[in-house]
Amino acid sequence: MKSQILEKKTLSWIGIIFITVIFLIFKENWGWSTKYPKEFIVPFADWINFSMEKFIDNFGWFFLKISWLLSWPIIAAQLLLHSIPWVVVMFLVTFTAYLSSGLRLALFTFSAIFYMVLIGYWEESMNTLALVLISVPMAIFIGFGLGVWGFFSKRAEKIIMPILDIFQTVPTFAYLLPILLLFGFGTVVGLIASVLYSFPPMVRNTILGLKRVPDHIIESAIMSGANSKQLFWQAMLPSCKKQILLGINQSTMAALSMVIIAAIIGGTADIGWEVLYYIRKAEVGQSLVVGLVIALMAIIIDRITSGFALQSDKDTKGPGFSKNSKKNYLSFAILGSTILFLLARFFVVLDDWPYDLSVWVASHINDLFETFVKAFRTEIKQLKNYTLFFIMLPTKIGLEQAVSPFTWGFPLEMIHKIFYFTSFSALSIWFLKNKKNDIFVFIILLMIFLYFGLTRMPWPPLLLIYSFFAWQIGGYKLALGTFLGLGFIVSVGMWPEAMISVYLCGIAVVFCFIVGTSIGVWAAHNSIVSAIIRPINDTLQTIPLFVILIPFVMLFKIGDFTALLAIIIYAIVPSIRYAEHGIRNLPSEVIDASKMMGSTKMQLLFLVKIPLALPVIMLGLNQTIMYGIAMLVIAALIGTNGLEQIVFIGLTDGNMGKGFIAGISMAIIAMIVDRITKTISERRSEALGLEIK
Repeated sequence: MKSQILEKKTLSWIGIIFITVIFLIFKENWGWSTKYPKEFIVPFADWINFSMEKFIDNFGWFFLKISWLLSWPIIAAQLLLHSIPWVVVMFLVTFTAYLSSGLRLALFTFSAIFYMVLIGYWEESMNTLALVLISVPMAIFIGFGLGVWGFFSKRAEKIIMPILDIFQTVPTFAYLLPILLLFGFGTVVGLIASVLYSFPPMVRNTILGLKRVPDHIIESAIMSGANSKQLFWQAMLPSCKKQILLGINQSTMAALSMVIIAAIIGGTADIGWEVLYYIRKAEVGQSLVVGLVIALMAIIIDRITSGFALQSDKDTKGPGFSKNSKKNYLSFAILGSTILFLLARFFVVLDDWPYDLSVWVASHINDLFETFVKAFRTEIKQLKNYTLFFIMLPTKIGLEQAVSPFTWGFPLEMIHKIFYFTSFSALSIWFLKNKKNDIFVFIILLMIFLYFGLTRMPWPPLLLIYSFFAWQIGGYKLALGTFLGLGFIVSVGMWPEAMISVYLCGIAVVFCFIVGTSIGVWAAHNSIVSAIIRPINDTLQTIPLFVILIPFVMLFKIGDFTALLAIIIYAIVPSIRYAEHGIRNLPSEVIDASKMMGSTKMQLLFLVKIPLALPVIMLGLNQTIMYGIAMLVIAALIGTNGLEQIVFIGLTDGNMGKGFIAGISMAIIAMIVDRITKTISERRSEALGLEIK
């Protein structure tokens, strides 16, 4: 029965491939199949713009009042931070870092803050910190409230979770559009955008933490006579403190990552605006110097919040949690701050760092950069050209268009076409004869896609291929959702741009998954490699997305290749981490049994470890895709031409309808891929009888 089902699926794929070939043969005659007719495009963008205009005409005054109201906490935070001498801020943050994680983090924090002072960007750093100080508590409050509501109400959870998916998959630029139109330009737009982007992690961690409270704690509290309020505040909440603190950590990092994006429309004199300014001027030295400030702030905040989260889960309390020492620590902080504040009144250097004492290293970085480029100009050009000509262009426009004397050194002639199709066909038939039906289908589709290019394929067969693949993975519901979602992208006229985004992000994800998984497997078997990779991963995940662009823009200028490198650097981290985690946490009894049966190291790895760890590795692929799409949106600033560019143009032109529809289209692609990869992981886990931790 199983073989018959497989045969039916293979026959279905052959039918779909046949339909695809028919469309490719007649695509010149069927122009509608390659470019959706304008007269059939559903004008959702116009409807949204019209509705938004009417809404603003009637209720715009209300949102402007809210904007005025929200501006005061930011102004107050900025005034407070600017009125406190830098030496006092340094002392308080360094002391907090010590309480969180000890002397090492305290020394790092001290050095990082002094760096901000030395380079002359203290005021801008405080403006950025003021935005974080206001947005993070708001995000935590909203996220915690929604998380508690979602935990106690299943109906609320069913409503909240899809909303979170939308907030975390819709590009940030897309929901900046309605905020910008409602609240106008200014810092408040950045505040609201930061809150909207950063509250979902708090919701998810709150729900997860409350669900993981052990039953015996709840039962003990009830038996002790606790009422509902006491049960929640005195029993359940303390038990999930670690998860809540991790939610605070993630929300804080998310808010900080919005700093530069918010600066695009906020116009505030903060670090984000400075980074954006120097990138636009193509000043590599100053961009890196200022961008490092955001990276250091992100690392400090991440380490402090995660340090307190880890302390909450230890039996032995850290310094910040010692009940007997709390008063002493508070007294020390107040006394130290007071002394330093008074000293700053007498010694101006402790309050306002002199301009003459600032360290200007940007010119030296520029010199080093120019020397490096001159020394490796040929290698840099070759790397870019080889990747562009032999990987990116064939994937985008196909070998049919990519192969030319300029790119490959020879024209594509009939003999080359015969060899190409004959080789792929022979290979696919060999797999079919050996009953490798899935590989047979993959080889045929790869042959078609590589020759014609993803962006030059007719949309009807692509819609059919993606939907049928979703049906194979998750059944008719996933197939229907995929068909309707992609059909929406077609009907609004965004399909060509969607395929450009898919091509660019797809190449990056494939590279990240192959290389990242390989590194993760290596790290799982080698503690030295693991020790080297871990801080690199931590740094890449804490550095804001925009900062990652800086070195690549300066080296390779704007374009798809630069965007590809930036996506790879950011999105490779989940593949490494999940692969290492999956291999390291396999059941020891299975590994021991395999060794006792005489398995070699290679057999143990490829026949036991990787298949067992595949569910976790697939979750890594899921996160790699999500990270890739997130970075793709930022890459719109350096000249990509996909959906992300339409979103950015919509933001700069104030065309909310067009930008928002493009953002929704990106979210649809992200959610489809998310559902498919998660379904694969879940099915593999069920087949192996494993539970993903």
